[in-house]
Amino acid sequence: MTAKYTLIVGTKDWSSWSLRPYVALRATGAPFEEILVKLRQQPLTGDEIKRHSKAGKVPVLKIEENGRSVTVWDSLAICETLAERHPQARLWPHDPLVRAEARSYAAEMHSGFPDLRDQLSMDFARRKPLPELRDATKDQIARIVEAWTSALERFGGDGGFLFGGLTVADCMYAPVVSRFATYNVPVPATVKTYMDRIMALAAMRDWGAAAQKEVEAGLA
Repeated sequence: MTAKYTLIVGTKDWSSWSLRPYVALRATGAPFEEILVKLRQQPLTGDEIKRHSKAGKVPVLKIEENGRSVTVWDSLAICETLAERHPQARLWPHDPLVRAEARSYAAEMHSGFPDLRDQLSMDFARRKPLPELRDATKDQIARIVEAWTSALERFGGDGGFLFGGLTVADCMYAPVVSRFATYNVPVPATVKTYMDRIMALAAMRDWGAAAQKEVEAGLA
């Protein structure tokens, strides 16, 4: 029996955490249903999210299989689950040493870069002027550019993503790519090529089209 997936996401123009597992799930090729929760409409937003997860946050992945069901929350946990369930998608590098580094990239994004998140909030469908950046934000942008450049130089030749083919590391950084595009953050040519490759993914194009509709409808 094929598993039934339902992915609960937040407003697509804003929800960076939701974008990550969406890209990963699309990469598996597995069919899934999607439920959209409109963010920033408290208390309705909180009540709606808690209908799907007691953690009170999106994204959430519901899996139904062989009469059993499980709820997975947190973007990295969902991506890990999808990588485990769909090894053919190669969401982690095959080489264990390279895989260990890719996991570190994903984890650093998951827990880090607070000033970047604060000053360059995700606004997928819009283009905005780059604000006056704090030193901490500049340092975090420099760290990301340095990390991407290092991975691309060593592993990107076999597919053009951070570790060759598309992996969870790329999924975790996809919202940062969108932020850099929104605020036109200056980056080296190699990084710009990588960003263009991420933005060209069908998952990113579809997410962007949905975000644009949200903006046009006044929902974001």
